[in-house]
Amino acid sequence: MVIKRIEPLSLAKLCGILYAIMGLIFGCVLSVFAVAGGFPTQNSPMPAFGMVLGVGAIFFLPIFYGGLGFVFTFIGAALYNVIAGIVGGVELEVQ
Repeated sequence: MVIKRIEPLSLAKLCGILYAIMGLIFGCVLSVFAVAGGFPTQNSPMPAFGMVLGVGAIFFLPIFYGGLGFVFTFIGAALYNVIAGIVGGVELEVQ
């Protein structure tokens, strides 16, 4: 079996969603650390900065990861199609 062509938009949508899910997971982890780190600094000039950053990570990281995952996967799949046309694609052996 030889993979000669990949539909860039199809693969980019799939990877964009996967990266958005990863961004949500990373955002939740970052949020927990930022909120926990914001509590001991109540005497600082900006005590809520850690908490705002943490909560913002839950919204920002999935969008950021999903968008970059979509764009770079689309570019990678398009480049694969060009290179596979020259060298013949990737040969897979399946059972």
